[in-house]
Amino acid sequence: MTQAILTLNAGSSSLKFALFPVTDDFPALMRGKIAGIGTAARFTATDHDGKPVTQPMGVKPDAQHDALIPDLLRWLGRQFPDVTITAVGHRVVHGGRSFKAPTLITPEVLDTLTDLVPLAPLHQPHNLAAIRRVAALLPKVPQVACFDTSFHRTQDRLAQLFALPRAMTDDGVIRYGFHGLSYDYIAGVLPDYTDRAQGKVVVAHLGNGASMCALSKGRSTATSMGFTALDGLMMGQRCGAIDPGVLLYLMDAKGMTAAQLSTLLYTQSGLLGVSGISPDMAVLQASTAPQAHQAIELFCYRAANELTALATANGGLDAIVFTAGIGERSALVRAQICERLAWLGVDIDPEANAENAQRISTDTSAIEVLVIATDEEIVIAEATRRWA
Repeated sequence: MTQAILTLNAGSSSLKFALFPVTDDFPALMRGKIAGIGTAARFTATDHDGKPVTQPMGVKPDAQHDALIPDLLRWLGRQFPDVTITAVGHRVVHGGRSFKAPTLITPEVLDTLTDLVPLAPLHQPHNLAAIRRVAALLPKVPQVACFDTSFHRTQDRLAQLFALPRAMTDDGVIRYGFHGLSYDYIAGVLPDYTDRAQGKVVVAHLGNGASMCALSKGRSTATSMGFTALDGLMMGQRCGAIDPGVLLYLMDAKGMTAAQLSTLLYTQSGLLGVSGISPDMAVLQASTAPQAHQAIELFCYRAANELTALATANGGLDAIVFTAGIGERSALVRAQICERLAWLGVDIDPEANAENAQRISTDTSAIEVLVIATDEEIVIAEATRRWA
């Protein structure tokens, strides 16, 4: 009987999973994703060789997160009858100030994480719902929370502060930062790609949710996201950094409520809001509509500005790493961002960029530019292994 770790990453409309044997080399037995949950759920998975599974899990189009967990466990049981799940690791978006490292989940921990739901309303409820469902189905199996915020706790205190009254800061209104599991992975593998890994690096995690992180000696020194996952870069459906006066205006002059503002900022803005077409970068790149092109240009403009700000916070820039869905696959986005950084000495090879090569900068570029696929699941699995 093989012992295995199950990793779960429950998002607002998706559920990513992976199954790892409890061994030192950690080859994944399977990886998969259920996307479009609540609207048109669809299942994809690959085996340990990266090939599509021959017997996919049946998913009802209108299936919800709660029902999918038991269905997934039963399906995995059929696929791997000789495998016993001995631990489950979860991505949890917000760990607040209490959690600075992967943590064994107890009822008390779960209560604390529930209090943080207002700080990550799109993700935290689904993260915790998956934990509760697994606890009901596998009550004797330890579960571990791995936090997107904990990687950034190495930052200097100054990088975490807002210019607000000190009482609010003391109450926890600080810059937390997110996408920490992705940055943790990139920091760990970066020495395999460049001899500048211990230098001044900015990692651009560009996807439907997008942020950047400045690294120095592999540790987070500054990041674009703040108190919540709304701050910083323009995203698929989130606006990113915005003048708070706009929100006051919308409340006072337009009568918008807090709930309406939340919907506007989390689901109606970003690429979707500017284009009026889609939050999907691939869809916008294929479109001939001028609004689509403007949305892409604004996304890249904002990203280039944020990257230079992080380079300043970091005291220099030796390398840039693009990762996540857009960062790994969109040559257009990478090119437009890097063109705006030419004054820093950034120079990319158009052919290498078009091929999504690992190194897309030229030999004469002052800044090395890399494309590295992230792997949050293996970070979760490695953190969970001590309890398996």
